[in-house]
Amino acid sequence: MNALPDSLSTHRVRAHPDAEAAVRAVSAGAVVWEPVRSVWFSAMVLGAIVGGAWYFSWSALALFVLSTATVLLLGHSLGMHRKLIHDSYDCPKWLEYLLVYCGVQVGLAGPLGLVRTHDLRDYAQRLPHCHDYLAHRQPFLIDAWWQLHCELRLADPPQIAIEARIADDRFYRFLQRSWMAQHLPWALLFFALGGWGWVFWGVCARVSAGVFGHWLIGYFAHNHGGMHHEVRGAAVQGHNVRFASLLSMGESWHNNHHAFPGSARLGLYAGEWDPGWWTLRALARVGLVGRLREPADLPPRPELHRLPEPAPTPCMFCQGLRARGLS
Repeated sequence: MNALPDSLSTHRVRAHPDAEAAVRAVSAGAVVWEPVRSVWFSAMVLGAIVGGAWYFSWSALALFVLSTATVLLLGHSLGMHRKLIHDSYDCPKWLEYLLVYCGVQVGLAGPLGLVRTHDLRDYAQRLPHCHDYLAHRQPFLIDAWWQLHCELRLADPPQIAIEARIADDRFYRFLQRSWMAQHLPWALLFFALGGWGWVFWGVCARVSAGVFGHWLIGYFAHNHGGMHHEVRGAAVQGHNVRFASLLSMGESWHNNHHAFPGSARLGLYAGEWDPGWWTLRALARVGLVGRLREPADLPPRPELHRLPEPAPTPCMFCQGLRARGLS
């Protein structure tokens, strides 16, 4: 087997120097039902469907839209992903804490758990082969069951060394222990302000949409969509899911992210809308954010290959006009 790429030398997952052993570490394992994750997600979906329908109101729906957009943008995209996981920009510690706290409100996991989950998948996908669970390689419904209700138990998992600034941070350790309970204060507040309808739409529906949407975009972003770049030798390629750019706050430009994981900017090319990047630029203008890293600021990756741009799809209407000599 070829040597592992140099870019893995600074990864949180400690790469085994032998490529075959590194691949075995992320390939040999079993997918098993995880009751806590399964019950958590199922309860939220049940509350969203039954409670949301029974106690529907336009104000509750507006709360769902506003709260979901807020936690996805500020929490998951800016806080958990671009800052905590990839450290792609600088900001005051109080702002980092606020953004990561918003990320907990998405309902996926605590900060330490999310870093571990993300980094294991990211590391495995850069190797020549990895388990189907880490690659989103199974059919749609099987992958949904695996990702939403199960966990992968590797026979000999690699070590994940989270740096002390995160692993030893008392606030992050507190959020990790209590991430499910962090939704309770908001449920009580919403109940006081708008009754059960605000609870079901502002908590249950928001968490259901966040968790399900995270899986859904992840599935498509590893199986379908356009590509500007290829990471040669990698088990999995990222794909750009254009239709989801606004819904995901820019996170669906996943081929760009696979190419430049440390970039704070995910929408890199013309027409690639990236609300997360727009927000960071706005925060930079008022002095709250600095050192915004872009692809040019990252070390080169020899395994990264730029693909030729596909030819534009011919306009059927224009073709018809030309065929009739009208254009």
